[in-house]
Amino acid sequence: MYVCMCFGVCDREIRSCIANGARTVDEVGEATDAGTGCGGCHEHIDALLAASHACSDLAELPPTA
Repeated sequence: MYVCMCFGVCDREIRSCIANGARTVDEVGEATDAGTGCGGCHEHIDALLAASHACSDLAELPPTA
């Protein structure tokens, strides 16, 4: 699915960018150009970042008893 229509960037490319270390919309934009045009995709990029960070944050929690 396309996330950034201005530059034709799909969610797979953004997810890959996040997996390679991008932590902000600006970092995703630097790597893929997504979000550097009209900015209409910032919320979707934020959601992809949040989803990725939530999984990694959960992995760092101690196991429950």
